[in-house]
Amino acid sequence: MRVTDMKANRWMKSGPLLAAKAGVTAALLSLVLGVGTAYAYWNTIGIGSGSAANGTMQTVTVDALVAGDSPSTTLVPGGSADVIVRASNPNGFAVQVYSFTSNGTATADSSHPLCSTTGVTFNAPAAPLTPSVSIPANSSILITLPAAASMSTASQSSCQGAVFHLPVTMAVRK
Repeated sequence: MRVTDMKANRWMKSGPLLAAKAGVTAALLSLVLGVGTAYAYWNTIGIGSGSAANGTMQTVTVDALVAGDSPSTTLVPGGSADVIVRASNPNGFAVQVYSFTSNGTATADSSHPLCSTTGVTFNAPAAPLTPSVSIPANSSILITLPAAASMSTASQSSCQGAVFHLPVTMAVRK
């Protein structure tokens, strides 16, 4: 065999080995660059500024009943009845009613002055109110609270036919 044949033969044998080494080197280099790029992507820190204005929520009120607002059930000694409230939302956005709580003692209407021991109590529904109730923006709605008023058997007979005022506090959320 001649020297030039040996050189050619050596290249032929080492060609596939050299190609394999080059392929492995390229794969490792791609892996290192890919990991480095991923690290740089996830490890970047940005700095900036922003601003926002905090609006003020106007008071959502529980109003006295108006003509035409009346409960569908009546209260009798030893029983319970629905309570209805008119809630007004003066805000430019809807609010969700979260809860009701008692805020004082029940009183009878002015046409029943002898009804001093009413025996009427407010049974606050569990919070959050279920089913949920939303009050649309700039509106008022009637809310019925099932069986939220009860009357003991100790109520005076002079309370017959009275409409009871139950002071309540309503909590709302945006």
